Amino acid sequence: MNQIEMIARMEELIRQLNEASEAYYGGREEIMTNYEWDAGFDELAKLEQESGIILPASPTQAVSSAEEDNAGGKKEEHEFPALSLAKTKQIADLQKWAGELPIWLSWKLDGLTLVLTYDNGELTKILTRGNGTIGTNITYMKDVIRGFPQTLEYKGHLVVRGEATISYTDFEIINDSLEEDDEKFANPRNLASGTLALDAKNLDKVKERRLCFNAFTLVYIQDEIRSWGARMDFLRNAGFTTVDYEATDASGLPDCVARWTERVESGKMDIPVDGLVIAYDDTEYAAGGSVTGHHATRAGYAFKWQDASAISTLDHIEWSCAASTITPVAVFHPVQLEGTTVSRASLCNISELERLGIGEDGKTELEIIKSNKIIPKCIAVKSRIGRFSIPEACPVCAAETYVFESASGTKTLKCSNPNCPAKNLKKFQRFVGRDGMDIDGLSIETLRDFVNAGFIADYTDIFRLAEHADEIRTMPGYGDKSCANLLASIERSRNVHPTRLIVALCIPMIGVDAAKKLVRAAGWQGFLQRLQEKTGFEDVDGIGAEKSGAVLAWYADEKNRSVFHALLQVLNVENAEPAAEAKGSCEGKVFVITGDVHIFKNRDAFKAYVEANGGKVTGSVSKKTDYLVNNDVTSTSSKNLKARELNIPILSEEDFVAQFGGTESQD
Repeated sequence: MNQIEMIARMEELIRQLNEASEAYYGGREEIMTNYEWDAGFDELAKLEQESGIILPASPTQAVSSAEEDNAGGKKEEHEFPALSLAKTKQIADLQKWAGELPIWLSWKLDGLTLVLTYDNGELTKILTRGNGTIGTNITYMKDVIRGFPQTLEYKGHLVVRGEATISYTDFEIINDSLEEDDEKFANPRNLASGTLALDAKNLDKVKERRLCFNAFTLVYIQDEIRSWGARMDFLRNAGFTTVDYEATDASGLPDCVARWTERVESGKMDIPVDGLVIAYDDTEYAAGGSVTGHHATRAGYAFKWQDASAISTLDHIEWSCAASTITPVAVFHPVQLEGTTVSRASLCNISELERLGIGEDGKTELEIIKSNKIIPKCIAVKSRIGRFSIPEACPVCAAETYVFESASGTKTLKCSNPNCPAKNLKKFQRFVGRDGMDIDGLSIETLRDFVNAGFIADYTDIFRLAEHADEIRTMPGYGDKSCANLLASIERSRNVHPTRLIVALCIPMIGVDAAKKLVRAAGWQGFLQRLQEKTGFEDVDGIGAEKSGAVLAWYADEKNRSVFHALLQVLNVENAEPAAEAKGSCEGKVFVITGDVHIFKNRDAFKAYVEANGGKVTGSVSKKTDYLVNNDVTSTSSKNLKARELNIPILSEEDFVAQFGGTESQD
């Protein structure tokens, strides 16, 4: 390849890689797998080395900022530039970099980097990484992202860098709750990116997505802590969620990397990772390195696994219906990948089938990898005959299907039946959830399998799953033990408190708190009587006309009413009596509880104690508030300032317990 050809190829690779990065980081549909991106990146780096030429916008030199382009805050300069790390797929490179110095190994998480700043013990700023020099201020999200404390005992200047991630479990739950295919996200990082792009008006949505900050380095602390490991210990002890970390050296790296790799290959990790990182323990030595391109030469070294691939023959395409979309899944002859047997991989949608060039069953050879050593993925078709066929009937309800093309051109298969059971996955999930019937073993994936198999069409079918036990035992991922555990959990759930049942029914506007209020006010028999007589619940404190109307409208629907009465035939509902008006130490008092708690188990337990003793807990400080409870009494937070302005007493937990009791509630 001559120089002109090399430059042309480099230009094409830069265009492809940057377009894929913008889609991946910008919350849009993925247009290139990590495997393909890494291969293109490696080819580009090799061409740059051979030619001695680095073209503008090369991803080998830049920190991608696409994920922050849509973030809702203002742009600000980083106090300490968030430079990227050099990457390798060779352990020998890590050993050479480590030399004779002690090092630490930690995860390279597959999320988005955030930088947190603390002053005088208060969180003062959260910046996205941006381009490494300029980030976006998203401090308005501080109350809805998990994994870091709002206040610290340490009062000096502190800067922490970490990765914001969404677990695979939460990713599946959130994606399955989205009705429209255009709204779905390609992977957890894609979802995290879309979440961080939300503005201050959508904080409830950010909270629902359970974004978690994982600290991976203490960038700056005024006190002298030279050891990287000691700095991480400091963060963990201060209440941060941190990445795992282990001390090692060059000679111990191969065994260490092998052990950590096995943890990923075991499939037990719920947090997305795409590699490992090593860092010098001596932070002063690490800070003394130079900067090459956008890489700090001593800040750390990233290790990415070489994805192993295997060739297999397509047996058939299984069409699985969830929400309104019917998704194709490749079922192929089993192959060994990363120590496990793989025989299935999602094909996403019809557009992906066309992009790959999938042919007829039994006549198509696929190349399969395990993305990040976890998720099976088809990356290429090696040979094919013919073309795949699209089912004309929904696999769940047999209604007619149709191909829907989104504004972006993505083709998906849809079920035309508005009452298809597969469209109720979100409701089934809430029905069996912890606040509802609390049935272990019925994850969103399991529910999807059972709906597609025809086992579940409404809530009552869950209590007849024993009729399908022989079939369940033979389904992929199941067996005698898991089936027995599931059926036992279902049997236990038949004895249910009315509050749980009301939550499980998915009545609009009625969550846990509202359900408790309904049962406390009317009791179970009173609740049933009011439904049948249509007298409503407007008189119940905290319910009002709108929620009362929602309950009556739900019961007025013939299908809801039929399923509800069918459930009463298979459940044993506790006959809860109306609660006597709560009296106790908190009677007539209004409390606001903020910050971390350490005497009560959590804020919910604290709130339950107050309410059981006649008090009320609200979320904001106002003239009606009698006490603000905050363990950081001297804090300058907005709630503390408001309380001082209104002359409202601020109590620590110890103050509260001394005045109102409550130590028994901490368990």
